[in-house]
Amino acid sequence: MEHEIWIYIAVMSAVTLAIRILPLTLIRGEIKNNFIRSFLYYVPYVTLAVMTFPAIVHATQSEISGGAALIFGIVAAWFGASLFNVAILCCVVVFITELIV
Repeated sequence: MEHEIWIYIAVMSAVTLAIRILPLTLIRGEIKNNFIRSFLYYVPYVTLAVMTFPAIVHATQSEISGGAALIFGIVAAWFGASLFNVAILCCVVVFITELIV
C-alpha cells in the first residue's frame, strides 16, 4: 500500500513538471496565432471562475442564498461597486435569505 503512494506521487510530479516544462522547451518564438493568444489570455480568468463559482453557491446552508448572493454581486459589480461593497452586499444577501429560507 505504501509503495503505491510513492508511485502516485511520482506520476503527479512528472505530469506537473511536464505541463510546466514542455511549453517552455517546445515553443521558442512568439505566438502569432490570434486564437491561441486569446485562449491563453483567458485561461487564468476561466480557471478562477471555475474554482470560485461552485464554492460561492455551496458555501451557504442553502444553494438559493448562495445563488442570490452571486446574482446580486454580479449586478453590483456590473454597476461599478467596489470589491468591498460587493462583498458586504453579498454577505447581507446571504444573511437575509438564510433567515427567510
